[in-house]
Amino acid sequence: MAGLLEIGYIVVEGPIGAGKTSLARRLAERLDATLLLEGAEANPFLPRYYQDPPRFALATQLFFLFQRVEQVRQLTQRELFARPVVADFVLDKDPLFARLTLSDDEFRLYQQVYAELAPQAPSPDLVIYLQAPVDVLLERVRSRGIEYERAIDRDYLTRLSEAYAQYFYHYEASPLMIVNSAHLNFVAEPADLDLLLARLPKVRGRAFLNRGD
Repeated sequence: MAGLLEIGYIVVEGPIGAGKTSLARRLAERLDATLLLEGAEANPFLPRYYQDPPRFALATQLFFLFQRVEQVRQLTQRELFARPVVADFVLDKDPLFARLTLSDDEFRLYQQVYAELAPQAPSPDLVIYLQAPVDVLLERVRSRGIEYERAIDRDYLTRLSEAYAQYFYHYEASPLMIVNSAHLNFVAEPADLDLLLARLPKVRGRAFLNRGD
């Protein structure tokens, strides 16, 4: 655990159903860290977006952008880093969702707003990118039982997973641990979390973690 004390800012990322928020919570508990979460439940447009995407995509995306910008601004406060910080999002990924959900005209407007608002945030000391097959993601989304998520289908999760894969294929801002989370349960299996924690201090560039490693 001593090596982890040198990692002051950790981000857990991945598509819907990958388990990023659950893992972020567990890491924050183990590291006695400040926890920053996206807070999707606070977005009043999200349930309406899943029912009528063309009508509510822009409002949903802008709400998330304003929310994430405010959270990232907290990271510029030095006193926040008196403790480690664990977050379940990286602001630079926000345009990824926007490109998937917005029309061309809306995306151009979004880009203008993003350019004006997005602050210069410190780069994470480490990013954990959770992957899983689309079938696994879909099963996890269904099992959560969130009513508005019933509208999420395989096509959307496939496009989202591909967008994440492309984003992190080119990601170089921070050391990156790519984790196949299909057969790892960081909530119910303490050994899986211990395995991850043991590997994190060794990540210098790009590393991978699968069951059986």
